[in-house]
Formats: sequence, C-alpha cells, structure tokens
Amino acid sequence: MAEVLTLTESAAKRVAWIAEKQAKAAILRLSVEGGGCSGFQYKFDLAESVEADDLVSETDGVQLVVDPVSLDLVSGAVVDFVESLGGAAFRVENPQAASGCGCGSSFGI
Repeated sequence: MAEVLTLTESAAKRVAWIAEKQAKAAILRLSVEGGGCSGFQYKFDLAESVEADDLVSETDGVQLVVDPVSLDLVSGAVVDFVESLGGAAFRVENPQAASGCGCGSSFGI
C-alpha cells in the first residue's frame, strides 16, 4: 500500500534543520485552511507532539503529521522542499487539487 502522505528527503532534511535551530521535535504539521486565492491554503508548523487522531508519515526520522479533516484534502500528497531563484519553500504536490495558483500555497478542489 502506498503512503497516504510522503515527505521527501529534501523536506525532511530542512525540517530537521529548523527543528534543531528552534530546539523542537522534528515534527512538521501540515494543515489545510479555508482561504488563499484558490479556496484552500496549506499551513505548515512545527508540532510539539503528535495528536492521537493524526496520520503520521516518517522520513529519515522526521515526522509529517496531518489531522483527519485536512487529510481528506491532501491524501496522496507529496511534501517537498524546493530552493530556487525565487526563494526556498515547502511545496505540496497534491493529486486532490483540481486547480492551484502561482504562489503554490493555495489550491482548489
């Protein structure tokens, strides 16, 4: 069975680096909120802990967690960390998204 969510090695490395700098656990929480230019937007935070109903995916010792409500909107997604001339950011490749926007942090279903 394929992972419901995938955290790339590049993203895991970046989360581990940020967590170390902030002296926090290497747990990245992905959530989805209403808003953004396409209807929904991704939100990333370092989590203190994993909640009982979270789905957890792990890469190189770094955990990616998502709550059940957000999971419906990001199931099958790949979270990557991309560095380019335009800057560095976490990106979500979401097969559920029917449309996106130029900023890459918002999507529609």
